[in-house]
Amino acid sequence: MRVSLGEQIFRVCNTLFLSALMIVTVYPILYVAFASFSEPALMMAHKGILWKPLGFSLETYEAVFSNPMILLGYRNTLFIVIVGVALNLLLTSFAAYALSRKTLQYRKQLTLFIVFTMFFSGGLIPFYLLVRGLGITDTLWALILPTAISAFNLIIMRTSFEAVPDALEESAKIDGANDFGILFRIFLPLCKPVLAVVGLYYGVSHWNSWFNAMIFLQDRSLYPLQLILREILIIGEANSMAEGASQDEIIILGETLKYATIMVATLPIFLVYPLLQKYFVKGALIGAIKG
Repeated sequence: MRVSLGEQIFRVCNTLFLSALMIVTVYPILYVAFASFSEPALMMAHKGILWKPLGFSLETYEAVFSNPMILLGYRNTLFIVIVGVALNLLLTSFAAYALSRKTLQYRKQLTLFIVFTMFFSGGLIPFYLLVRGLGITDTLWALILPTAISAFNLIIMRTSFEAVPDALEESAKIDGANDFGILFRIFLPLCKPVLAVVGLYYGVSHWNSWFNAMIFLQDRSLYPLQLILREILIIGEANSMAEGASQDEIIILGETLKYATIMVATLPIFLVYPLLQKYFVKGALIGAIKG
């Protein structure tokens, strides 16, 4: 098939633009990775673009994993992500299934009420008073229960459930299946891509969350990884990770410690995403077909 000159120019420009966009997106990650493996003294003296590690050193990673707060933060974050995502998917699927049924009374009104919460919230103070009233402050449940259902994810899953043919539900009811059986045996297996996407959204949200932990947690042993990372990057807790070193060594090591800590906190997301990538685009499109 003959390609016109205009189409050739468009393809070249499109390729150049997307390549530049990819470089802008990927290079900061590569910079952090290169810096984390660099010699601390060389990295401290380096200015400008970094194309490869300056030397090779695992000293900063040894310092990171020698800090008990990092491992404690990993444990707390894994608990929040695993328990939180399981609860998120369970409750969101229940709500989405109910809202997707045409026989539900006041279905449109309930949907509008849920969408309303996406644009208007009660504010931080009522949110804190609610959590305190539930008696879950200074517990990990304060980071899970208040965000158990996301209105955005609920709409995506509800739209996906609406695309399931009604004939499957009717045949299941003829065979004696109740709503729980229909949900778990028909809807969820048919909507695995959407479950993967919504689960990824919830998981990344829990993994990156630090603000709610800063508000509701007083016990440092309950701090998630991102809150510990925030202290290292902003408050300067990197100095405490190099105990026994001189002041000059602490200053030199502190720069690469920040990069190593970022890599340690980010790597799990990089490892999980490729496993869900094949579901990601398909699930997002399925959930966005209908309004």
